[in-house]
This record gives sequence, C-alpha cells and structure tokens, in this order.
Amino acid sequence: MDILNQITENALFLIFGICGLLLAFQLYFLLFVYSRLTCYKAVSKQDKAITPPLSVIICARNEEENLRQNLPKILNQDYPEFEVILVNDFSEDDTKWLLKELCTQYQHLKVVEIAEHVRLKHGKKFAVSLGIKGAEHEHLVFTDADCIPQSDKWLRHMANAFGRGEEIVLGYSPYLKKPGFLNALIRFETFHTAMSYLSYALKGNAYMGVGRNLAYTKSLFFRGKGFAAHMHIPSGDDDLFVNQNATPHNTTICIHPEAQVWSEPKTTFSAYSQQKTRHAGASKAYRPSHRRMLAMQLISAALFYIAVIIAVVLYPQYWYVVLGIYLLRLLIQVLIYFPIMGKLQVKGLKWGLPFLDVAYYGYICVNGFFALFKKEVKWK
Repeated sequence: MDILNQITENALFLIFGICGLLLAFQLYFLLFVYSRLTCYKAVSKQDKAITPPLSVIICARNEEENLRQNLPKILNQDYPEFEVILVNDFSEDDTKWLLKELCTQYQHLKVVEIAEHVRLKHGKKFAVSLGIKGAEHEHLVFTDADCIPQSDKWLRHMANAFGRGEEIVLGYSPYLKKPGFLNALIRFETFHTAMSYLSYALKGNAYMGVGRNLAYTKSLFFRGKGFAAHMHIPSGDDDLFVNQNATPHNTTICIHPEAQVWSEPKTTFSAYSQQKTRHAGASKAYRPSHRRMLAMQLISAALFYIAVIIAVVLYPQYWYVVLGIYLLRLLIQVLIYFPIMGKLQVKGLKWGLPFLDVAYYGYICVNGFFALFKKEVKWK
C-alpha cells in the first residue's frame, strides 16, 4: 500500500509539474513576445510624410469579379506617384477584357500577360517575379485581387513606414466578418498569426509576412536572388521571402487602421484546409531557429490543454489547482490579447477566446499532421 501511495504521489507531482512547466512556456510567449504588440502604438506619421514612388503588384488568375470590385479602390489611392502592375496569370475568364477597359481609364495601370505553356507549369512566384521585373519604382507594395484597402491612405502609411531606411514593411490583412463558426475560427487564426509575426518583428526576429499586405524594395529582391532558394515550393512568395531576407534592422511593421487591407474569407472547411496546407508546406522551409520557435509555441499550448484535462481526470480532488493554473494563463491572455484585438480590428471574438483558443490549436495540430502527407499543393 505504501508503494502504491508513493507511486500515486509521484504521478501527482509529475502531472502538476508538467502543467507548471507548460504554463511557464506559455507565459514567456505572452509576456515577452506578444506584449510587444500590446504596447506598440500605431500612430500616424503624416506630419513627416515620406512618399517615394511606388509600384503596387497584384497577381490574378480568373479573378474578374474581384478585380472589377476591388481594383478601382487601389487605383484611386490618395498618393502622389504610383503605378499598379497587374499580372494576369493565364486567366480563362474575361479578366483580359476588363483590364483593357480599365487601362483606358487609368494611365498608371500596367498589365503583364502570362500565357499558358504546355511544358511550363508555374506558380505564383513566377508571376510575382515578372511583376517585379516590370515595375519602374524601387519601393514595391503587394496585395491580392480579393483584397480591399480600408482607406485611400493605405499607400501613404505603407510608404511612410520605410522612413528610417527599412527594406521590408509587414502590413496586416484581416478577414471580413461573416456568420458562422468557420468564419470566427478563420478570423481568430488570422489574428493569432498576425499577433505572432508582428510581435516577433518588433522583437527584431521577423520570420514571415502576408502577401495580402506587404512591401519591400526592388533592390532587396534582386540582392537576395528573388525566390531562387525556394522556387520549388509552390507557396511562400510572401512568408519565405521575408524569412530569408529579414534582419533585425531592415524590417518594420505598419498596422495603422487606415493601412489595413481586408480580404474575403474561405467559406468551406475544405477550402480553408487547402489554404492552411499551402502555408504549412512553406513553413517547412523556414530557418531552423524559426521552426523551433514556432513549434515550441504550438506544442506547449497544445500540451498545456492536454495536461490540464489529464490532471482533472486523474486528480479531480485537486480541481481548484488545475482551475487556478488555467485561469492564470487565461487572465494573462485577456490582458495581452484584448488590446491587440482592438488594434487589429478583431470584432466579436473577445468573449469566445477560451473556446476559440482550444479550437485553434486543435485545428492547427490536426491540419498540420495531415499536411505532412500532401504531395501536391497548387496556387490556384
């Protein structure tokens, strides 16, 4: 009996020790990484405006309706000198004719046509590279056909972020709010991803950006040999480029509300899963230090929830200890997350945080596991 009691007591200390260790890892990310974005002030710098000529690059394949609705909002930006390079990547709809019509209205719209080649199968990186080569200006801004700038000052804020000689500007692109759980999950995942890459950029360790709202210089692209190091990976024209070229001194962020670019979210779990699988495929090529960093954040959070559940099941008499551990993490999350949600215009998700956090880590783990067995990932 004494041996059994000793085993039980040792197991008790082990499980609660694991809970405490995982809590410590989570508090590190909350207090020493994400808190940087909590304290960051996204103020306007229009009094010291920097307005270098810009080239806005958009790649589109069969995006006629999105271009019809969204492209004029980009072409009509309040900015002194800019061009829009639209790379029409073998569209089979009427994109070509729409662009011809828009070119007669907007002299600063330039179209690069890519025709299908029976022996050449290319992805988005090829289209982006052609857009960059066709750009006249040094400072490049990127977005997608389904994206809508929040204001006509988007380009002013993105350009102004280059103010201290930075070569990369990480913007933010939230998804539009729609009914349903899938939309809430997508918006929470987008918020969490942005909170992570923006916070690490403020920490001097930028590891990714999002092509829906991203800027960098043309000279950096060619100095870093473009996408040559990862051209074989279908995705990653945005995050892998940043991962490869960002340094503690050449990267900054721009999250002013007027500089945010809204996107249409996926409407089915299948489409969302394909999107996340593409992202997971690119993340395998991150720098080893970044892969370890992100894996530690993900694994410690997932194991934290598992350990909490195991502790409650095995030792229900100590429920108050388990609850205290969980509530401590949740309280710190609230103090860190809520101000960031305000800055990133995340609406209607605050009070769903406990449930969405569990769903987020569960989905990312499951989808990441199945992504390991995906052999082919396409852009469109």
